[in-house]
Amino acid sequence: MEKILGLAKSPLFVIAGPCVIESEELSLRIADEVNSICRRLELAYVFKASFDKANRSSNGSFRGPGLQEGLRILEKVRREIGVPVMTDVHETQQAAEAGEVADILQVPAFLARQTDLLLACGRTGRIVNVKKGQFMSPSEMGNAVQKVKSTGNNHVMLTERGTFFGYNRLVNDFTALAVMKEFNVPVVFDVTHSTQQPAGLGASSGGNPQYSPLLARAAVAAGVDGLFMECHPDPKNAKSDAATMLGLDQVEPILRSCRQIADLRKGWE
Repeated sequence: MEKILGLAKSPLFVIAGPCVIESEELSLRIADEVNSICRRLELAYVFKASFDKANRSSNGSFRGPGLQEGLRILEKVRREIGVPVMTDVHETQQAAEAGEVADILQVPAFLARQTDLLLACGRTGRIVNVKKGQFMSPSEMGNAVQKVKSTGNNHVMLTERGTFFGYNRLVNDFTALAVMKEFNVPVVFDVTHSTQQPAGLGASSGGNPQYSPLLARAAVAAGVDGLFMECHPDPKNAKSDAATMLGLDQVEPILRSCRQIADLRKGWE
């Protein structure tokens, strides 16, 4: 896990990509551009995109190319760009096959308590990233860590993505990052989903992406190991999470300031 996440060489790693795989061409373009940015900033990079978004607000929303085509594209990104890849797994039967390609399997926030899914992901031996449920306290995530580790797989990390604050609203409790760090696993902050307004537009989620830089910098100052962000060359026309998506041109300025804070943070620790 240390090698894939680059924690031995850099104070911060980055997980970034589009929410869902829209096409092979777009996936390669985003992975190549973000990888170039991370290389300039000496940050480890993991490409993330989902082959299926089974938790879309509306049944009419684009879900992705499906398991087979999605894994083919992820494998090509992994091979041609030379970076690790991460994808969501929503069903237990998807875990083993996705684990043949993906370096990291992600358990979506709404499924963070699904024991069978956590065990299936753990049994692949891959790194398992569990996103904290918006309805869960940070201390509850210790149970998710224990479930994965019960398979003999100690490669677990946790991602904070906001907590429900009434209807269609998320807030961030930065003390949650410290609580989850106590489980002795890498902790990631999801920059873009933290600005989301779940189902805030009725058939899709709204968001306030203008706060992404502020939240990213605050999370790095608070001690996270990695940042997660969704990005796209044409955010408003992204097929998923368009309301919170960052433009590719926004990625480097955010990461550059976060790298500076991460370097400064070394002196505090």
